[in-house]
Amino acid sequence: MDTPVKVGAAGGAGALDPGEQTLYEVRRKLYPRAVQGRFAAWRWTFVLLTQLVFYGGPWLTWNGRQAVLFDLVSRKFYIFGLVFWPQDIVYLTVLLIISAYSLFLFTAVAGRLWCGFACPQTVYTEMFMWIERKVEGDRLARMRLDAQPLSARKLRLKAAKHGLWIALALWTGFSFVGYFTPIKALGHEVLSLGLGPWETFWVLFYGFATYGNAGWMREQVCKYMCPYARFQSVMFDPDTLIITYDSARGDPRGSRARSVDYKAKGLGECVDCSICVQVCPTGIDIRDGLQYECIGCAACIDGCNQVMDKMGYPRGLIRYSTEKAMAGHYTADRILKRIFRPRVIVYTAILWLIILAAGITLYHRVPLKVDVIRDRGNVMRGGDDPEVQNVYRLQIMNTQEVPREVSIAVSGVDGISLEAEHQPIHIGPASSRVVAVRVEAPRASIREKSTPIVFTVEAADPSHPGALPLKVAEKATLVIP
Repeated sequence: MDTPVKVGAAGGAGALDPGEQTLYEVRRKLYPRAVQGRFAAWRWTFVLLTQLVFYGGPWLTWNGRQAVLFDLVSRKFYIFGLVFWPQDIVYLTVLLIISAYSLFLFTAVAGRLWCGFACPQTVYTEMFMWIERKVEGDRLARMRLDAQPLSARKLRLKAAKHGLWIALALWTGFSFVGYFTPIKALGHEVLSLGLGPWETFWVLFYGFATYGNAGWMREQVCKYMCPYARFQSVMFDPDTLIITYDSARGDPRGSRARSVDYKAKGLGECVDCSICVQVCPTGIDIRDGLQYECIGCAACIDGCNQVMDKMGYPRGLIRYSTEKAMAGHYTADRILKRIFRPRVIVYTAILWLIILAAGITLYHRVPLKVDVIRDRGNVMRGGDDPEVQNVYRLQIMNTQEVPREVSIAVSGVDGISLEAEHQPIHIGPASSRVVAVRVEAPRASIREKSTPIVFTVEAADPSHPGALPLKVAEKATLVIP
């Protein structure tokens, strides 16, 4: 066990004086107890849903390719029927904004729902603990096993547990890399021992992170590494649903037999069994009040309800409630009505406005993009010549997975003309092409050394025959040397 480092100690190592402090807290290994109940079922539902999406996503196909693929080499992101390019980074920004507002909304309503039910740290810790229980047994069995001296049985159980952990972690790393390298090709490379250096690094790195965080560090990630635990309180208000212990019902605490009249003995409903502490993945005692270490998993609610059922007491000694509800003894209906308060309504309205605007923009997104770069390497003709000539390079991007025939035109100056390769120009599905064009304009029509012009790229929409052609206009500048 780690030795506390003393601050202000006058002598050598020894017991800490009452006035001394430690630079860090010695970690106490936790042995969370298995629990069943409504919230445990919800937690496992989210485990199954999130991992079905994560592990299954790379294996889905769409139009003969991987449905979800972030192709960094080609700089294209495929998400089912959509293809995003680096120029579409605005959609990533919108996605981050939606995620942030969703976090604000969920936290304002019911505290750390994300942490307790859908956070990857919670999800993988739950999976790793399930393996641990299946191999080594529940809480007491694991505690006895760790206390025993090394033996063949202990070595066998520990090896089996860590072997399964490593297998799950490597599969997780493999699935993660499968979103960036086509997973079927990645699988062939693994089987043929031909995995590239970068793929090998990221599979091992992500697998090691999963193994370390979910298998070893666990609650330490939530308590010391995750910043959300530190600023969550600014998102709470007195009407936020949080996990609370009803001290008015539970105190004074004390053990008793089920047949005993606890009221006659001056006791509350809490039998002081410490089940709420034993099932907590971060090892806190919720009876001490809300603490930043609480991840809102509600395991203590399920554990306490089981004890209340056995004792014949009403459920809800530990429950979701609010600060105002506990102080004012609100009914459940009144608590629910306080959910729709101004703060929540504003968050909800902003969130839906952003989602609606993003959806409309995405639906009307023109599947053609054009970047114009004036070619400075070519000699521009001007001066006393009757014609001014500039050369440009147009990068035309077809963001849909259908081929297109495009034509290019230029405007902005009287008599301006454009010379390019044979038109219409073929652009393959979900691909780009750089086209060099030469623009000429009469010297007499130009009055400034830098004159704005407009390139127009036009293409028919093969997905909607008879519809108006797609047009994209991009500004440029005609320069006189």
